[in-house]
Amino acid sequence: MGDPIIELLHGLASALAIEDSELKLLFGALGVILLGFGHFRASSKGSILAIIGWPMIGLHFYMDVPHYVEIQDPVLILMTAAGLPLTIAVAAWDGRNISRGIEDEALIWARGAIALATGPYLIMAHVPVFNVIAVWITAWSANTFLAISGHDGYVIGAMLVDTGTADVLWSEWEGNRWILTQQLGEAGFHTPLLDQTSGQHSVSFVMACSAAQSMAVFIGALFAIRTAPWQRRMRALLVTVPTIFVLNTFRNAGIVWLHTTYPHWDLLGITMFDFAHSYAAKAGSLFAMFLMALVLFDLLPEMHRHIMRLIKPISDLRSAT
Repeated sequence: MGDPIIELLHGLASALAIEDSELKLLFGALGVILLGFGHFRASSKGSILAIIGWPMIGLHFYMDVPHYVEIQDPVLILMTAAGLPLTIAVAAWDGRNISRGIEDEALIWARGAIALATGPYLIMAHVPVFNVIAVWITAWSANTFLAISGHDGYVIGAMLVDTGTADVLWSEWEGNRWILTQQLGEAGFHTPLLDQTSGQHSVSFVMACSAAQSMAVFIGALFAIRTAPWQRRMRALLVTVPTIFVLNTFRNAGIVWLHTTYPHWDLLGITMFDFAHSYAAKAGSLFAMFLMALVLFDLLPEMHRHIMRLIKPISDLRSAT
């Protein structure tokens, strides 16, 4: 038996005569618009729209659950599945405050952070030209790092498009390059890293390898703070985004090196690539983001106050039990 929520959403997409991916994009776009309006028009009746925007964002991310189940990524399964009940709970909290005439600066910040993080990422993910540029930069930076560190036996292959049935060259792909209007395969837009001598395929780089999600999260969180001077926000931006890019380059190069150096390594059926990509790299990324958050709390104590305010209901619930 499948997930009843996913089956319900699939039925809704069929009723609207659209693909599941288009329904997912629709939820995301509506959520961004409604939460953005609730952030920038927080003092007007626009805040009411945020109540609808929250579950829209939750549904957008929840629709990724089947994909992460298919590729057996437990971390992202948990994160995307938890998004829906979490956003519904925040919507209820937001609605209660609005009905009482309370303007909670932490919730207003959260609306803006989600809108300003999700919006740019949706554009990058669904505009093929931007997607391809992000993939190429990711592959180039990893290959350059490998070369600098003494592992220079690789070359970046041609950009490919996984149509769901076969890979075609980006230059020969007949789809719209400015808006993604068709369902692609799991790899989407990707480029392989090839052995320079044998031409053997090592790994492929896709949009998810670019750390664009992490950058978008921090950018959204920084620019949604209404009470901090723009100079401090820009300083924090210059600290976080380049750091994420460098760390992600190291991560991607490390995965390539481990995969090619230990091709036969196996632990309970988990290959070196799966271990490095799905477990070690994700744990390292979460730890790095935690450390960067601590730096941001020092630069922007307003962000720390907002986050502590948002988790207060959880701590209150634990205290009550």
